[in-house]
Amino acid sequence: MMSPVASTAEVAEHARRAAVLCVDNKAQDVVLLDLHGVTDMTDFFIVATGTSDTHVRSVAQKVVDGMEAAGLKAYHVEGAESGRWVLVDFVDFVVHVFHPAMRSYYQIERLWGDAPAVAITS
Repeated sequence: MMSPVASTAEVAEHARRAAVLCVDNKAQDVVLLDLHGVTDMTDFFIVATGTSDTHVRSVAQKVVDGMEAAGLKAYHVEGAESGRWVLVDFVDFVVHVFHPAMRSYYQIERLWGDAPAVAITS
């Protein structure tokens, strides 16, 4: 969980680190959405796609483990049992790892279409 005094730059760097962890673990179509000015719910969404239920769970777990190693503990993890859509909430940013069919169905980037999106590479 982020510190209550984390700066915008710190939050952005942590969100980018989480996105890179997705890429490094072979997630596809990883996108970082900047939600500043779009919602007060959180600052960033990271959206990624796994190739199977197992891969979705694995990518999400690698993000949890990698961010914990960097000093950030996830506030909440949801959906890890099924592996169709795993949400990892770090409060200031949220990681969504989808199975391809679920990402296509929910089209989260379209839902948050006002947010600038940045493709991520490691």
